[in-house]
Amino acid sequence: METRSIMIVGVGGQGSLLASRIIGNVLLSQGYDVKVSEVHGMSQRGGSVVTYVKYGEKVYSPIVEKGEADIVISFELLEAARCLPYLKKGGKLITSTQQIDPMPVITGAAEYPADLVKKLSEADVELTAVDALSLAEEAGTAKASNVVLMGVLAAKTDFPEEIWQTALEKCVPAKFLELNKKAFELGKKA
Repeated sequence: METRSIMIVGVGGQGSLLASRIIGNVLLSQGYDVKVSEVHGMSQRGGSVVTYVKYGEKVYSPIVEKGEADIVISFELLEAARCLPYLKKGGKLITSTQQIDPMPVITGAAEYPADLVKKLSEADVELTAVDALSLAEEAGTAKASNVVLMGVLAAKTDFPEEIWQTALEKCVPAKFLELNKKAFELGKKA
């Protein structure tokens, strides 16, 4: 099997590490060699965060180069646009429609780009844009938007449902498990 690549992008505090653990757990359970990078960028709350996941028969490096990612999962709309060059032509872009103002927008030095979903839909990729924040709030907490997007990913991959459920059980603390399972289901249905 050829090596495949997934990028998880967002801003600090959105749960990219949990998402990468869930994905890594699913892939390992299917017998793949999996490499997950450490978070790159400013991982404190509010800074850009990128996590790479590569899997296949044998993987030597987790780093994803431009034009190489099969899937980009973005927790924030502007981050989806920033990482679009990393996605293969025809690759899958799964993004939350949430907008978090970066520092230049907060200080008034720049404006948040308008019509990003429309612009992303014009790229040569398979775009799925969901209001993950609203779905997470429906599940019980805004903090579960990362798991909502894991549900969206599960709906777009061939891995069995029970593998995803097992990964959630292994990666999510017990006291938050039911809430996150609900967020996951809402994402799958989105």
